[in-house]
Amino acid sequence: MSQRIQFSQHGGPEVLEQVDVPVVAPAAGEVRVRNHAIGLNFIDTYYRSGLYVPPSLPSGLGTEGAGVVEALGEGVEGLAVGDRVAYATGPLGAYGEHHYLPARHLVKLPDAISFEQAAAVMLKGLTTQYLLRQVHNLQAGETVLFHAAAGGVGSIACQWAKAIGARLIGVVGSAEKAERAKALGAWATIDRNREDVVQRVRELTDGKKCPVVYDSVGKNSWEISLDCVAPRGLLVSFGNASGAVTGVNLGVLAQKGSLFVTRPTLAGYADTAERLRAMADELFAMIASGKIEVDVGQRYPLAEAAEAQRQLAAGNTTGSTVLLP
Repeated sequence: MSQRIQFSQHGGPEVLEQVDVPVVAPAAGEVRVRNHAIGLNFIDTYYRSGLYVPPSLPSGLGTEGAGVVEALGEGVEGLAVGDRVAYATGPLGAYGEHHYLPARHLVKLPDAISFEQAAAVMLKGLTTQYLLRQVHNLQAGETVLFHAAAGGVGSIACQWAKAIGARLIGVVGSAEKAERAKALGAWATIDRNREDVVQRVRELTDGKKCPVVYDSVGKNSWEISLDCVAPRGLLVSFGNASGAVTGVNLGVLAQKGSLFVTRPTLAGYADTAERLRAMADELFAMIASGKIEVDVGQRYPLAEAAEAQRQLAAGNTTGSTVLLP
């Protein structure tokens, strides 16, 4: 038997339950991975709460992890039992001792990167890759605004932007998180609880505002973010930490300077095995070069997944959180 975390109804962290499930052979085209570390992400809480709807209930949870290939389904090529692998785009079910997923969602893990590092960085690092390198190909000298700059994605974005030579203004929720973001490479920080974000952006950019604003907060920061985008600039809304953005009036985009808005997802950019591998290769190269350091800020036993989600939702975490089977 194998342990996994699942939920049978939507709600708060209390709906998560640990159950025993049989270990079975992977289906054709699939791989059974024995997890060594599992990533914790905000998107996991969206599925648990019902903001995102899982294929069925009861449902597993989580899409990110790292471990060892334990069994191959019929037709799987390019992988072997014993291979170290990581994943971030597969089906729900990473919160467990084992995960079954299509081979196309797996990438081989370089020996220099540990399982914990991979579980902590795959989803957030690949997200940062498509945000800074594909949604907008960030250039040296550009000044961008990034919400939650001391969080999981933000921590990597600060480092990646610095490596590019761009100026990242990080929005944070405390003086401690401001110090962290600066230490990671943020050019400047704004404490949203003590400062007027829009006013500070205008001061930092000499009134020009930012060509790109990255917003994972959602509902509570939507209007603020729009007011920080330069004319003909881009607002990248890639998360809903405070709730989903609804009732969008497209006329506002015209009023605020012919703005562009996009709501991208990792699945939309890593939509083929080839693209996924290319994105992962770039991420791993950034880590190997020392330009990005992976910070595992919190570790929880798999059985304490509910508490880990509570701390994440409360904003009490820094860097990445991993669950350990």
